[in-house]
Amino acid sequence: MPCLLHSLLPLSSTPKPLLLAKSPAYDGPVGANRPRPKSHHTITAISKTKSKTRINNKAEDDYHATLKALNSKGRFPRKSLGQHYMLNSSVNEELVAAADIQEGDLVVEIGPGTGSLTNVLVDAGATVLAIEKDPYMAALVIERFSSLNHVKVLQEDFTKCHIRSHLSTISQSGRNSSGVKPQYAKVVSNLPFNISTEVIKQLLPMGDIFSEVVLLLQEEAAVRLVDSSSGSSEYRPINIFINFYSDPEYRFKVPRTNFFPQPKVDAAVVSFRLKQPVDYPPVSSAKSFFSMVNSAFNGKRKMLRKTLQHICPSLEIEEALVGAGLPSTARPEELALEDFVRLHNSIAKA
Repeated sequence: MPCLLHSLLPLSSTPKPLLLAKSPAYDGPVGANRPRPKSHHTITAISKTKSKTRINNKAEDDYHATLKALNSKGRFPRKSLGQHYMLNSSVNEELVAAADIQEGDLVVEIGPGTGSLTNVLVDAGATVLAIEKDPYMAALVIERFSSLNHVKVLQEDFTKCHIRSHLSTISQSGRNSSGVKPQYAKVVSNLPFNISTEVIKQLLPMGDIFSEVVLLLQEEAAVRLVDSSSGSSEYRPINIFINFYSDPEYRFKVPRTNFFPQPKVDAAVVSFRLKQPVDYPPVSSAKSFFSMVNSAFNGKRKMLRKTLQHICPSLEIEEALVGAGLPSTARPEELALEDFVRLHNSIAKA
């Protein structure tokens, strides 16, 4: 089989080995008026001074291992699938640590690629359900973990799969590696950047089956999703959605040099601790609540009495705003999650 990757990226250009290093919290600005969130640390690319020995003595996934795995299937990363493969095992270990993976945890991994993160999850004692859209990569991961009965690989598009059904099947079949069925599963994934928002919208309302969602995202998106607050130019309905269903946290930055092929942007790890349904903000209908929020932002700079007048007359919107303790001239970017909740409930009562 022809070696497709070596012809494109000669080994003479191989990046140096990678190591985990800590750096101070961010102190530079993001945009004009918003501070960058403080991170626990940053993953950086520097030379190793001492090789790391894994407890199970397995070889680490690095540049050469990634090339070998891809070449075994005659594959090259596909831009249409947003494929960028992790070259630094330390990043995967930090990703797993951020999710606090314990022996016996049931973990869903979206887009396992060559299985480098899967390998670390298995080492941590997790039972893994890996969902891979690319049939060649799915076949590769199946082969890699064929001897393990607590790794299941599905060749499916996660955004279209029935995740609840799959998790139920695994739970009933006793695939948990420790023999104990966890109450909630977790999601740990190095997501393709082009599906991150869609996946977040799909996962966060699943607090009844997932306790934690830890994702590696494009860094700018990570900052925008986690730290945008009312009054910010980046404030969007997605921020209200995220905080309605979860408690998000920016964990650490991952420079682009840790990926193959190297993307044009850096990445970051974000954790979402999912709320249980009983802890969601008290609205009569989540569907009508988010419909109102989306309508409010259709004219972001317009006053709510204008953007919501299709729901009820402007005068009633003004009365509802005042009843919710808000100015009658309020605009959507001025309202926090709890403000939208009070406004929705006030309109619902009118």
